Amino acid sequence: MIKNSYMAVLMLNENQQDIRSLTKNRPLASIPIYGRYRIIDFILSNIVNCGIRNVSIFSPNNSRSLIDHLGTGRAWDLNRNVDGLFIFSSYPKYHYHQNENLLKNFIEYLSISKQKNVILSQSHMICNINISEVIKSHEKSKSDITVVYKNVKNADTYIHGCNIININQENKISSVQKNIGLHTEANVCMDVILMKKDLLLNFLYELAQSDIYENLYECIYVNIHKYNVNPYEFQGYVTSVNSINQYYHANMDILNPKVLHELFYNNGFIYTKPKNEPSTKYVKNSLVSNSLIANGCIIEGTVKNSIVSRQVHIAKGAIIKNSILFENCKIEKGACLNNVILDKDVLIDKNIKIQGASEFPLVVEKNSVLSSD
Repeated sequence: MIKNSYMAVLMLNENQQDIRSLTKNRPLASIPIYGRYRIIDFILSNIVNCGIRNVSIFSPNNSRSLIDHLGTGRAWDLNRNVDGLFIFSSYPKYHYHQNENLLKNFIEYLSISKQKNVILSQSHMICNINISEVIKSHEKSKSDITVVYKNVKNADTYIHGCNIININQENKISSVQKNIGLHTEANVCMDVILMKKDLLLNFLYELAQSDIYENLYECIYVNIHKYNVNPYEFQGYVTSVNSINQYYHANMDILNPKVLHELFYNNGFIYTKPKNEPSTKYVKNSLVSNSLIANGCIIEGTVKNSIVSRQVHIAKGAIIKNSILFENCKIEKGACLNNVILDKDVLIDKNIKIQGASEFPLVVEKNSVLSSD
């Protein structure tokens, strides 16, 4: 089968400038999302759902949480004797081409892999895409490169900071540039790229010999006009998590049943690391509406329009609205949160009130204790 000739490479040197309050202790790919998942679960599940079983991940040097989450790759059926999951870690967050040993390892890994084609991707685009259909389009077009994109009508605010692609009259991609919010409608690049392995090796050699490129993606996009490039338009739901604002709204979107069904069921399931925990306990007189609650919680208070991760305790009289709570948070009696993101292990003391805004949600960092004392 054609898909058996493909391998996947996930490059996680992603721009974290506008989401630093959540990436202080973890890479963007391992930020919790939707209560029990991590951001990387989506692209990784998309890849394995189409049958690809040789997957490499190049992660930055603050990757303990990511490595712990991925483990041997068992949750994605990647714990194999032949091929499987390969993790290359310890390069600087952005300028990984400056790490010569890592670049040599990357080239060696590609060279000894038996697959002849590569799917290159990052993790920040949340979607459930049928990669098999992208492969069919790439093979049918006989192009050097295929780039996946999404046409959006609100590019000035919706996916600000991502790349956009320009398509010429021959329906080929002529250039790729940063989205700086000048146009409402644009073809947003999803940073999913298909090409032959030999071509990717050429880009890596170019990257190694030049100091003008920030990373591999820039090297490809700057030189993309030299190649025959096929655009593949993705029609489904997609959002980017390049900023706190985008991350917040990505979580709020899942409270829409149509978005939830598309993300988790349309093109195969989304897999994550399993955790064996008891069901959530809803105490008498607790009130929960339009919210996503993970296992292992104790809900005694009120939760509305919110995402609550595992092992969260919301005491009687506490009110949680339009908020995102990570694992092991504890909300004491009388506390009130609105438009707030709590990182892991946060304690909110009695009667504390925290108010953010939907466009500027307030982030409380990991291990924080907010008290009235």
